[in-house]
Amino acid sequence: MSIQIFPPEEIVETTVAGLPLSKSIAARALVLQALTPMSPAIPAGCLPDCDDINVLKAALEVRQGAVNIHASGTALRFLTAYFAATEGTDVVVAGTERLAERPIAPLVDALRSLGADIEYVAAEGHAPLRIRGKRLRGGTVALDASKSSQFVSALAMVAPSMADGLRIELGGRVPSMPYLNMTLRMLEARGIDARMEAYTAVIPAGTLRYAEPECEPDWSAASYWYEIAAVTAGWVTLPGLRAGSLQGDSILASIGERFGALTEFTAAGAELSASPDLYSRLDLDMTDYPDLVPALAVTAALIGMPFEFTGVANLRDKECDRLEALRLNLLRLGVIAEVGRDSFGWEGGRMPISEIPSIDPCGDHRIAMAFAAASAFVPGLIIQEPEVVAKSYPGFFDDLAAAGFTISENVTTA
Repeated sequence: MSIQIFPPEEIVETTVAGLPLSKSIAARALVLQALTPMSPAIPAGCLPDCDDINVLKAALEVRQGAVNIHASGTALRFLTAYFAATEGTDVVVAGTERLAERPIAPLVDALRSLGADIEYVAAEGHAPLRIRGKRLRGGTVALDASKSSQFVSALAMVAPSMADGLRIELGGRVPSMPYLNMTLRMLEARGIDARMEAYTAVIPAGTLRYAEPECEPDWSAASYWYEIAAVTAGWVTLPGLRAGSLQGDSILASIGERFGALTEFTAAGAELSASPDLYSRLDLDMTDYPDLVPALAVTAALIGMPFEFTGVANLRDKECDRLEALRLNLLRLGVIAEVGRDSFGWEGGRMPISEIPSIDPCGDHRIAMAFAAASAFVPGLIIQEPEVVAKSYPGFFDDLAAAGFTISENVTTA
């Protein structure tokens, strides 16, 4: 299936009713709730209804047998540690073909060094995994977290259950460090003195206590609305977003000023408006905020702002090679971007296009959503596989339609 998108006839002025709750907060809350004795279930109103959270929630109830987590890399990392540290579990964790390609070996190596019983079912270093749970001894472990901060978060959440607690010595620069800080803050709210000491995460042994669930809208999902506000020069209200968020991606409010999307926090949430005052370029180190790259790259290209994003090498290991997917689909818009070893950029080069672009998200929810706003410049833009947005934001295209965009099933051959 594919869809065609046409822009609104009027200037966009919308309140986004369906902005999902934070997937990153909810995933951690679910694992911590499962590890907390006598903890009540998290209310449905504090969990986003998306594929990643639904598969994680279902998997946490399994103790024996097969666990299918589909395409969720978050579930793979968090469940590997959770099952390994939970006595009485005997499971095989598996998912899609792409999931089997995503990095897991550094986490498995770290857990094995702590006494975990984990086997690779097929290819060495990749899911599926056979995991037999036991109480782990803890102590000190060295971890190469250069591929994902989720390796550290996964270990940190189960560390209080270990006999000696855990010190995680981090090797190399950790991408998405704000997500690790989120994990430590959520542990602290549950009575664990979790902290960073230079390049070591320190999590003592202890019993997790109940904490009220954290409910915040998702700043990563908000990035597509910052994009829409910028490229349409419209007004967008994002209910519930606030300054001082647990989420590192809230830096978007500051970055938005550079490309003309201003943020005012009010009782209604984040109110976005357009500004004609733009930076001449958008050069950013995105090591800590990789999920923002698709929306920022497409925004900058659409408004004609050259950019270079560094610290993006780990985007090759997402639902697809996200850098290559961005490059190929920007080329379909006539934008000649370049991929480097650890960079992604555009210096203004363009080529003419002779047909309506058909965007291939390569199975990646963030690619599909990032390119939807391009319909403001190319009416009738085609998005293939629109259903991939269910991974994080199932109602995205409904919200887009409510904002005045016309969305119809594409009847031509993509």
